[in-house]
Amino acid sequence: MKYAFKTRQDYIESFYKMIQPLESYYNQDIPGKLLIGQGTSGTVYSQSTREVEGFLRILWGVGPLLVQNKNEKLTEIILSGLKEGTNPSNENYWGTPQNYDQLIVEMASLSTLLLLNPSLWELLTSKEQDNVFNWLNTVNNRKTPKNNWLFFRILVNVCFKKLGRKYSQEMMDQDFKLIEEFYIGNGWYYDGRETQMDYYISFAIHYYSLIYCKFMEDDDIERVLLFKKRAKEFAKSFQYWFDANGEAIPFGRSLTYRFAQSAFWSALVFADVEALPWGEIRGIIERNMTRWCEHDIFLRDGRLTIGYHYENLVMAEGYNGAGSPYWAFKTFLLLAVDEKHPFWESESLSKKSTEKTYLIPEARMLMQNSPNQVQAFVSGQLEPNQAHIEAKYSKLVYSTVFGFSVSKGNLFYSQGGFDNCLALSEDDSYYRTKFKTESFDVTEDYVRSVWKPWKDVCVTTIVIPMNGWHVRVHDIETRRSLIVREGGFSTPVSDTTCFENDHGLICESSIGTSLLTPIIGFEEVEYTVNEPNTNLFFKHSGHPSSKTKLKAGKHRLISLVGGIASGDEQWLTQPTVVVDGNILTLVQGESRKQIKL
Repeated sequence: MKYAFKTRQDYIESFYKMIQPLESYYNQDIPGKLLIGQGTSGTVYSQSTREVEGFLRILWGVGPLLVQNKNEKLTEIILSGLKEGTNPSNENYWGTPQNYDQLIVEMASLSTLLLLNPSLWELLTSKEQDNVFNWLNTVNNRKTPKNNWLFFRILVNVCFKKLGRKYSQEMMDQDFKLIEEFYIGNGWYYDGRETQMDYYISFAIHYYSLIYCKFMEDDDIERVLLFKKRAKEFAKSFQYWFDANGEAIPFGRSLTYRFAQSAFWSALVFADVEALPWGEIRGIIERNMTRWCEHDIFLRDGRLTIGYHYENLVMAEGYNGAGSPYWAFKTFLLLAVDEKHPFWESESLSKKSTEKTYLIPEARMLMQNSPNQVQAFVSGQLEPNQAHIEAKYSKLVYSTVFGFSVSKGNLFYSQGGFDNCLALSEDDSYYRTKFKTESFDVTEDYVRSVWKPWKDVCVTTIVIPMNGWHVRVHDIETRRSLIVREGGFSTPVSDTTCFENDHGLICESSIGTSLLTPIIGFEEVEYTVNEPNTNLFFKHSGHPSSKTKLKAGKHRLISLVGGIASGDEQWLTQPTVVVDGNILTLVQGESRKQIKL
């Protein structure tokens, strides 16, 4: 199925194509139940909640669509679902939300729907309105995690305020006070945990802030101005998460939400905040949406799957059910503005940024750009309560071309998906890699991490980027004998050709070239073929790796690693690495770095 994102009408037609396959999954006998039969995988919440999620998440797109494009059939489905699902006397009642309930998450799309389309509220009887109000109002008497969830309650109360119902300004003030504690600077927040600065800052905290700005512009002038100012600041650095081809950095949890990566940019349009020139914002969204629809993210009948570039339960979170991926519909918020908005009247512009490196200290990231790739070198990030956190937050580098891998098991090296990380073992089994950092530095020249795979093993890792390449220096102090393996960038097994030269291992593929050159300490190199479905980009992947054995004591290992995207062949020239005591010099053409180790 073809999807286009050039014009406003393209977005409308693409949205209809995405929801059309869902029609047969609406249970005609049970309004408000969508995903009966769509998926059979489990979640940390119940089947009934998965069905409510499936129904309500679609509203992230339906709500904006109905503002400018009336649709009687969709309106009938929504109203029928609301009437049945919020009536506690009905056998199809969604259930009364409890503390920390997933149902609280799904309140946000319903609240936004009613804010965007207050006319729907008027189509309900007084009793039906009371039922919707009572169901949503439970959030004012429930505990929630102290993170982006706080905005769910805020949006509910803004909805009540705009509909003329009783709302809790006290709860809103309390939640905003906590959210303010998350603010770091330069537009960046953390998501309730000081080590978490991932996509939740863009498609959650800023996204909800901008919805708040739109509806509370005349009621809360000071906070609205503050939120808009922060959104503009955030956009300046967040743009570097996207490469020139529309791919965004795969990083952090909830990656199955896919093109929600563009939701922040869409919210800027909705709130009339020109954080970048409208043409640049339009280009980012257009390229990202187009890129996503070129990936294998749909089933044959057009339904979104759990996964990333393809259907993949291995990488999923415990809260990813069959309806969860439709969180991506948040990006369709831009459909709420008409064709006269300057966004739609602007010409889509290509990526403007030309900086080869860009430091985002608040996100603890050093970004490296090439014409066809973005690489992110990260340290000090972590969200410890989700699946594969060591892979999603603690790899040495993340790439928009080579992706990254998660583990299918750590018994053997090939199961671990250990691309772009150092993996350590005592007997060539049960490998460990960097989980959390004891301390770190992220500068314009390098990223430094101190981490302990065991209590009596300390690793200090310094990563120094240069033009698609980077040097890794690992100083290891261990009281036990170890087998150590260094992993490079992944490539698809099906079209990768590897060969060794005097420098190391070179792996060429259609997406680019992955190179690994041992400098000090490693004894052998090989192309490791990983278990299928470990890499988020490729269904079957492998990566160059090197290996050595260490006895108890102090050791220094140094490698030169390259990930050169197809089209960036001018960067294939290998840098020269010179180590003189504790001084490392890296030279490539006119580029030169000298780092004290």
